[in-house]
Amino acid sequence: VQLVESGGDLVQPGGSLRLSCAAPRILFKLYTMGWYRQAPGQQRELVAALSSSDSTAYADSVKGRFAISRDNAKEMVYLQMNSLKPEDTAVYYCNAKGEGFTALYWGQGTQVTVSS
Repeated sequence: VQLVESGGDLVQPGGSLRLSCAAPRILFKLYTMGWYRQAPGQQRELVAALSSSDSTAYADSVKGRFAISRDNAKEMVYLQMNSLKPEDTAVYYCNAKGEGFTALYWGQGTQVTVSS
């Protein structure tokens, strides 16, 4: 299984960015799709998750600013990021976690830098 992220960039504080993750459609029925991030010197943390039943979860630090979604036809998972802050700077990873069984997949990551 291959997850491929794209969309990372340098953006000014207050700006917006949309990350994309190409993922096989079959994952959407059995896996929770998630976005994680890892800043230098810090642990990887969950940013947003979307279950197969369309339940969502967000880190407190991004609630109201970020939104996770998927497009089954395009086989894509998105992370819309608004009102970006310098502390959002990190490598963002797409993730697929099996629901009720042990399976975990990661993408290679995409860099997001928020700076003026």
